[in-house]
Amino acid sequence: MFYFLSEFSDQIAVLNVFRYLTFRAGGAVVTSLVVAFLFGPAIIRWLRTKQKNGQPIRNDGPQGHLVTKQGTPTMGGVMMLLGIALATLLWADLSNRYIWIALFVTLSYGAIGFLDDYLKVTRRSSGGLKGRTKLLAEISVAAVAAYFVVLAGTPDMAGKLALPFFKNVLIDLGVLYIPFVVFVMVGSGNAVNLTDGLDGLAIVPVMIAASVFTIIAYLIGNVVFANYLQVHYVPGAGELAIFCGSVVGAALGFLWFNAPPAMVFMGDTGSLAMGGALGAVAVVTKHEIVLGIVGGLFVLETVSVIVQVASFKLTGRRIFKMAPLHHHFEEKGWAESTIVIRFWIIAIILAIAGLATLKLR
Repeated sequence: MFYFLSEFSDQIAVLNVFRYLTFRAGGAVVTSLVVAFLFGPAIIRWLRTKQKNGQPIRNDGPQGHLVTKQGTPTMGGVMMLLGIALATLLWADLSNRYIWIALFVTLSYGAIGFLDDYLKVTRRSSGGLKGRTKLLAEISVAAVAAYFVVLAGTPDMAGKLALPFFKNVLIDLGVLYIPFVVFVMVGSGNAVNLTDGLDGLAIVPVMIAASVFTIIAYLIGNVVFANYLQVHYVPGAGELAIFCGSVVGAALGFLWFNAPPAMVFMGDTGSLAMGGALGAVAVVTKHEIVLGIVGGLFVLETVSVIVQVASFKLTGRRIFKMAPLHHHFEEKGWAESTIVIRFWIIAIILAIAGLATLKLR
């Protein structure tokens, strides 16, 4: 919305500042952060009145959670979705298709997660939507988004996969492109969801990954920087720096209330939405593989679940004391704060490695 004020810069010179991505990205960060601060307390109070007993705690999870997490409301992702939507609509160029694709995936995944959380709370059970129903909904949203990503892309980039570390390599996936995009978005959404198990554990890595993709989107969407770095230029992708900035601000605002001991959990409402947002941006910027590096912590958590399930079904034995991985360390006696901070450190290291791929060609 504010972007269109730049059209009057001939009459009022100061309005030209709204043309700059860096200024608007900063504005998006501040706006989503302020929205979370302003509306967060009211949202938490509302959630508490609707959820008398808070989020249902899994009986098969760490026993300590039955005491320490009991009564904490969920669906806190609502405040993040509100901040992201308002900040993006205010600061982004709304004629940019990629902005609408990213918002569509984020809000749709948030709606799926909200329904899942709602059923858990109303049924007083850790089981919400049926797994197949939830997965089908996620796949449908991702498939629609993939179709519009292809339509919005240039002919030389649409339907192709770029490889990090290689200058001019583009793999034409053909009919496999949409299934690949679906895999990235659905996988990203569920990976963040699996990681969301301790206070502050998921939201900081999300914020770190979103910060990295703010930089990536800005560079990929700028022909000068893209040519200098010898990465593939994606026209219009730079505008996603605004969207990523709104994710960073919303995540930072949510962390204020989610810091140990958490006043609210993001629930599937937030975790699915944040993962979907990262997946959508990675697809548009042609950095899907880099997302696997930057979001390596989420990958690690997901792999731990897959390995645990496969091992138990095939051999009847468990590799980890409990999955996802953070629960394994809880069962080993690590303090929650120790696990969270060490996982944050891992996320920072992986983020630096992901950024390094921009230069190592």
